[in-house]
Amino acid sequence: MLKRKRILILLIPALVLYLGLFIFPAIQALWVSLHRWTGFTADMEFVGLANFAELLRDETYWMSLFTTMKIIFLGGGAIFLLAFVFTFFLTSGIRGKKIYRAIIFYPNVVAPIALATFWSFLYNPRFGLVNGLLRLLGLESWVRTWTGPDLVFWAVLVALVWTYVGFYMVILLSGTEKIPPDYYDVARIAGANRVQIFLQVTIPLIWDVLIIAVVLWIIMSIKLFEFLFAFSGGIAAPRPLWTNALYMFMLTFGRRVAIYRIGYGTTVAITMLILVVVFSGIARLAMRREKVEF
Repeated sequence: MLKRKRILILLIPALVLYLGLFIFPAIQALWVSLHRWTGFTADMEFVGLANFAELLRDETYWMSLFTTMKIIFLGGGAIFLLAFVFTFFLTSGIRGKKIYRAIIFYPNVVAPIALATFWSFLYNPRFGLVNGLLRLLGLESWVRTWTGPDLVFWAVLVALVWTYVGFYMVILLSGTEKIPPDYYDVARIAGANRVQIFLQVTIPLIWDVLIIAVVLWIIMSIKLFEFLFAFSGGIAAPRPLWTNALYMFMLTFGRRVAIYRIGYGTTVAITMLILVVVFSGIARLAMRREKVEF
């Protein structure tokens, strides 16, 4: 009983922080979403579910939601595919493993604003490296305005994959390093090649780690803002880049002539929270399997 009390006492500071920094702001945001409010007055006009009803008819919101879904599924698919490929090669006994891992992970130690600025220069149609290389190789017909309305989303998606693949590769590698070497020895004795070992030994034994990585990506992609904001030049962001997070910012105080719809913008934020809970739950249920112990 004494031990249990000590545990509860140690949990109280963390519980207070969790309630104060997450639960209370979430409840307050839900309350704000039920009002029409500019953010500059003390009084808020209660409108009930009117903001949510307007959201259902808001074409821009659904467009931004579709962009968010593309980032989750297309970006996530590319990121985890490459993360698996890098994990396969880095666990195959290649020399200089730490160097390669550091190089691939490096974008994650740079501020998103700096990365977005870097990629915007790469895609510059006049003096950018991408078009410069194409011209150097004689591929003039491939030269494009990569930040134009038709290609800007795909250009940003490539940059996002390059940025975040190292983070998820390191998570998967951390799981592989906990696998006992005996499992690999038994698989080799049984005649399995490297691909079979990776697919039938490594992946099943890091499945729990993979679930955590998928949930982290869902959360990160839904709240993705800094990179998109900086890449697009801030308030001049083209519509194909408007995610829920960017749209919420535009609704509140992000335009050249701000409309200050704090209540409606908070409604968008509430739907983002719902998306995180729903998609994280679906991912955990869809990927649930019997626990493998070793």
